Amino acid sequence: MRMSMGLQARQLQTQKLAPRMIQSMEILQLPALALQERIEQEMNENPLLEQQELDPLAPDETDDEPASKDARSEDEKELVVDNDHDNQEDFERLQNMISELPSTFDDSFRRSANRMQEEADRRHDLMANAVSRPESLNDFLLHQLAEMDIDDRVEQIAERIISTLDARDGGYLRTPLADLLPAGHTPDDVALAEKALEVVQSLEPTGIAARTLSECLLMQIKPSFPHFEEMQTLIESHLEDLAENRLPQIAKKTGYSIELIQTVREELHVLNPKPGAAFMETYVPNVTPDIILEEDDSGEYQVRLDDDRVPTLYISEYYRNRLQDPKSTPEEREFIKNKINGAQWLIDSIEQRRSTLTKVAQAIVEHQKKFLDEGPEAIEPLKMQQIADKVGVHVTTVSRAVDDKWMQTPRGILPLKRFFVGGTQTEDGEDVAWDTIRLKLQELIDKEDKSDPHSDERLVEELKKAGMTVARRTVTKYRKRMGIPSSRQRRDWSLVKK
Repeated sequence: MRMSMGLQARQLQTQKLAPRMIQSMEILQLPALALQERIEQEMNENPLLEQQELDPLAPDETDDEPASKDARSEDEKELVVDNDHDNQEDFERLQNMISELPSTFDDSFRRSANRMQEEADRRHDLMANAVSRPESLNDFLLHQLAEMDIDDRVEQIAERIISTLDARDGGYLRTPLADLLPAGHTPDDVALAEKALEVVQSLEPTGIAARTLSECLLMQIKPSFPHFEEMQTLIESHLEDLAENRLPQIAKKTGYSIELIQTVREELHVLNPKPGAAFMETYVPNVTPDIILEEDDSGEYQVRLDDDRVPTLYISEYYRNRLQDPKSTPEEREFIKNKINGAQWLIDSIEQRRSTLTKVAQAIVEHQKKFLDEGPEAIEPLKMQQIADKVGVHVTTVSRAVDDKWMQTPRGILPLKRFFVGGTQTEDGEDVAWDTIRLKLQELIDKEDKSDPHSDERLVEELKKAGMTVARRTVTKYRKRMGIPSSRQRRDWSLVKK
């Protein structure tokens, strides 16, 4: 094979996103709170950006404004410095904008050192007043251990045991004791480890550091319990049969009656199979709706973007004047030109976000009006492509617009993604959302005869009677997702005729 080196000219068609388009997509994807942070960051990096500051005590003058944000004059719509030309048209429009701006937008709105210090103080106060982190499981156990009068060697091993416990795993000891001891440990060291484990298991919460579920439950029952012996027997030998609701088998092996087994099982439900889970940190997101849904006089729903917290941005009059000032140096003018580009791109991206998000939300509401009026059972199948076609944008634009966005509705604050659901068709060709099928499935199970609960095959037949044709595997999948046990596990043996 002969190899050669040379230059070849090839024509390729590639797709590249302009920086301005990338920024627009990023801004569109941000929820309101994140957008505020992004604007603050941009204002810190770009001195040309100014924000309108309204006096909270001043009367609302929105009705007297000559034009809305979306109805800006031609002079205000676009200001992008073209470095390849003389920019004469842009400079003329810039000068017109300066003359038309109200006197309130002047250099005095540039943040002073004192104001920046005030903002820093406010952030410090917020951090100082933030809710403290809750005590972890390990800290809680170590504090109890420190109050105990035990041998130092036992205490050291107990600390190692505690360090391996994880609240997310319920506080179980998954590490063998031998692995917590140094290499070449002696039988005496193992005995010390067993003693240390006993110490840890004596701490609160009861059942902590158990190695199995049976051990965890046995640690929690006491001889004073009404059915202590029966509970002990079921925990030690029949936990799996209890989980699978095989009560007749347990009765056959133990000689207990079905009624007694059910009573003991209810008492076992009081025990905590994961005692360490109470210390698991739970994250509750702070949901702020981006869109407010309001009903007008004719009963129609109208969406309103809740962006009052998003400041209105302008390009600094001070730097506009500096750009026109013949005394400005070429370096200064070049710096201002670049910053004007960045500022205008950000302003346009925010306006584009406002327009796109409003159109997408309105289209969603119009499609799901029955859901808003009647409830979850009336939700209709909806795909993002349908909204994209209706609004006239790409489906990825819809995906970014609804990502992490919430809407305040008569049904509560809901994520926009909640309105997009899949579905199937009835025998009549009518589209039915999966949410509707799941609600019907729950209704059938709630009303079933617990002595002979519906199997998945029978559920398919019942759904078909209701006009919903669904495969058995689909019923099984959604039943499991809904946390509904199998028909055998749902059977109430006390109702079964003997």
